[in-house]
Amino acid sequence: MNPTTCPDAAARAVGAVKRYGTGSTAVTALDDVDVTFRRQQFTAIMGPSGSGKSTLMHCMAGLDSLTHGSALIGETDLSTLSDKQLTALRRDRLGFVFQSFNLVPTLTAGENITLPVALAGKKPDAAWLDNIVSRLGLGSRLNHRPSELSGGQQQRVAVARALIARPELIFGDEPTGNLDSNATREVLGILRSAVDDLGQTVVIVTHDPSTAGWADRVVMLSDGRIADDIDHPSAEKVARVMSRMGVR
Repeated sequence: MNPTTCPDAAARAVGAVKRYGTGSTAVTALDDVDVTFRRQQFTAIMGPSGSGKSTLMHCMAGLDSLTHGSALIGETDLSTLSDKQLTALRRDRLGFVFQSFNLVPTLTAGENITLPVALAGKKPDAAWLDNIVSRLGLGSRLNHRPSELSGGQQQRVAVARALIARPELIFGDEPTGNLDSNATREVLGILRSAVDDLGQTVVIVTHDPSTAGWADRVVMLSDGRIADDIDHPSAEKVARVMSRMGVR
């Protein structure tokens, strides 16, 4: 599908190029990438180390800028925004879940969850907050600080924080990378539910075929280009593609 004409695009990259350095030492992390992430879909970005998968997500999320081309959230071209506007877009329209949780250690779980809303000078929607907390099973943990929570509980708090402002799009950078298998299934089930039950759009970077098996689609990168695009992936199908690419 042409990324410039997709009517249900949550985010798009058009002719995306990202280079680091100049001259003979320049490294091309993204090489003319066109990709669309559709609304209400769970997409996993995969590829070998150095393939450009994290760079693509960071540029799409406005955490880094492209050298050439466009990254759009809805119809908003990120390159047209000032730093202040970009900060507001990330706060109001995007949610983020990171491998390292990125919780504020001095705040309680409840305060961490509502932090994006508080930074916007607003109060959280009480019914929505109760819904999220109930779905994530965090009701008894809201007054605990991150150091008093397990890794799985901390990541559930991070997911709740990503959902609280009802963002258009949730980005995850290896969101289960620091979790055991039980907590991984728990968090992936929550992200899956966010798409299926709440109508969210989720895009994650992962190296794990089992994690990718929870997604509706896998975009595979190699050497900064899209090497494959897999609909209805299974862990086995993704593993076969990775094997063909020489990824272990």
